[in-house]
Amino acid sequence: MHKIPVTIITGFLGAGKTTLLRNLLQNSQGKKIAVVVNEFGEVGIDGEILKGCQVCDEDGEVNNNIIELNNGCLCCTVQEEFYPTMQELLKRKESIDNIVIETSGLALPKPLVQAFRWQEIRNHATVDGVITVVDAQALAKGDLVGDLAALEQQRAEDDSLDHETPIEELFEDQLACADLVLLTKTDLIDDAQLDQVKTWLEGELRPKIKTIPCHQGEINPEILLGFNAAVEDDLVNRPSHHDTEEEHDHDDDINSIELSFKEPIAIPDLITRLEKMLSHDDIYRIKGFVNVEHKPMRMVLQGVGDRIDTFYDRLWQEKEERKTKLVVIGRKLEEKSINTNF
Repeated sequence: MHKIPVTIITGFLGAGKTTLLRNLLQNSQGKKIAVVVNEFGEVGIDGEILKGCQVCDEDGEVNNNIIELNNGCLCCTVQEEFYPTMQELLKRKESIDNIVIETSGLALPKPLVQAFRWQEIRNHATVDGVITVVDAQALAKGDLVGDLAALEQQRAEDDSLDHETPIEELFEDQLACADLVLLTKTDLIDDAQLDQVKTWLEGELRPKIKTIPCHQGEINPEILLGFNAAVEDDLVNRPSHHDTEEEHDHDDDINSIELSFKEPIAIPDLITRLEKMLSHDDIYRIKGFVNVEHKPMRMVLQGVGDRIDTFYDRLWQEKEERKTKLVVIGRKLEEKSINTNF
């Protein structure tokens, strides 16, 4: 019986999962790829970015091969929303070559894989492989994400927390489940640092799991697809910190705040305000679109740690409302404080 191969892309916020997915869709080599995006935040920014990846109808509406989940952590809601999503995709089984699932930055990969053991799904789909995207620059600095040091310090000062933080456990689980590890931001470190990162990862990964540098998400799709790993039948070899737990907790202090305004923005002023926020608040990620003054194109903005990256992705459409939409993701963020900066 033909089963649709499913690739799961996991990794922390800002590691480069969406960039990888965007390049995969733009270079699909004729494959019909259905996408499931699990977005953390009230505005589907990642889903919006994917709309510009040649997988949309002419009228600009997202076609049925992109299904976006705006419900937070996937491993906590998989039974509520993942199953009906897969049902809808499996109805189109004959017109789909691959399914790619981008998890949220806080999702554990193993509970998602376990869902493919459900009889209604396993008869029609199989987890072809798990791709873990890792920020090489952060690892070279001794961190797991762009601005982990401050997070670790705050958690270390809280006596109510375990010594091993959830972020560390999550990273270990992501590596333990991986069939391939992609190293991003390798252009920001030297060869010696890259070798050091690879050596450290080899000690954390299962035998024969490869680590491959990936610049701006550009990698041959044949490397990402076609593992034939049947991961759902191999979970015993992919240990998790949560194997003996019926349920697990996440950091409930993590929240997101939406910023939206129509006035055109001068980029130098925007960057100054964002840098002020990054230095004042415990922010993990900023992402969204910017209505830049005197520019006909929409700007995509993504910030992680103390780094802010921007690029223009397309022209504003004639009937489209020009407005800036940003999502700020962090720990114990106060909406009043964030809005005051704007």
